[in-house]
Amino acid sequence: MARENKLEERCRLLVESMGGKLFKWRSPGNKGVPDRIVLLPGFVAFVEFKITGRPFQPLQEYWQKWLKERGHKAYVIYTYEDFKAVLGL
Repeated sequence: MARENKLEERCRLLVESMGGKLFKWRSPGNKGVPDRIVLLPGFVAFVEFKITGRPFQPLQEYWQKWLKERGHKAYVIYTYEDFKAVLGL
């Protein structure tokens, strides 16, 4: 399993231990949208997982900015510690 997949799995288990869901989703025709949605009581966020050294694509930057400008939480996560910080842990 790739390191990015391992990070996603570890984060999914954390969210589920908190009573939430970490969904993988696709948005056909909209390349670059974050590929995960975090759902916890009172908290929804769009997340793009990246391993260190892997480039962030221009369309991914566009969608991060677009979501944030509309008041949504959108994050790029490189480490498990980054993810825990997003959740306030």
